[in-house]
Amino acid sequence: MSWLAHLTIALTLALCARAAQTAEVSMAFGEKIPPFCFPETDSGIELDVMREALAFRGHVLKPHYYSFARIPIAFKAGEVDAAMTDLGEDMAAWGAYYGNPAVTYDNVFITLKERHLAISRPEDLKGLTVISFAGAAKRYPEWLDAVRKAGHYFEQNDQALQVLTLDRGRYDVVLSDRNIFKYFTLQLKLNKSFKPRPVEEHPFVKLNPMDYRPVFRDSAIRDDFNAGLKNLKDSGRFQAIYAKYLSGD
Repeated sequence: MSWLAHLTIALTLALCARAAQTAEVSMAFGEKIPPFCFPETDSGIELDVMREALAFRGHVLKPHYYSFARIPIAFKAGEVDAAMTDLGEDMAAWGAYYGNPAVTYDNVFITLKERHLAISRPEDLKGLTVISFAGAAKRYPEWLDAVRKAGHYFEQNDQALQVLTLDRGRYDVVLSDRNIFKYFTLQLKLNKSFKPRPVEEHPFVKLNPMDYRPVFRDSAIRDDFNAGLKNLKDSGRFQAIYAKYLSGD
């Protein structure tokens, strides 16, 4: 057999081996979490990061969308190969391998700067009206129980309305992820008539990136994802993805 034939066989075997190692990865995401997930276009900060990190070693992301509560259920039922989060439930018993944090959700209290409000303990919310995303009262009962019992707590799925109602003084405090609030502020500013008043952020819980990590059914794919995520961060591409959705350009 000629050296060319040997080379051809070797290259073919190498390509076949690589193809066998790459995979189509079905992954559970939330139904709509701008700017992290846009189901209608399969885009957003979180999807772009996941897609490009997996593609680093040849994997193809196939997103599937669920209500937030159903994400871990879908993984445990075997409907998907991976999930954007475990929603606070240890999934190791269900065969999950945890990846490194791809994005962080950084929830803060947000107020109008002109109000000069200081919020550093639950008692500081006394007498103030708070509007938040759905489910926040269950997540932060030590901060929100008293506000809820006083009838001053409201939840709103449309987070653009949170920005508007705070700006118009209808509520004193918004509880939101800082990037989600920034995104909707930028979207509203596209309407030239909307001139948002300056706001102030009040961190109230210690951010732990390890609280929000993707899970994978295959440890090798998890390792490939981690390698791809590191490459995104080292190359500056990770920061570019965030800027794409939050720069306001």
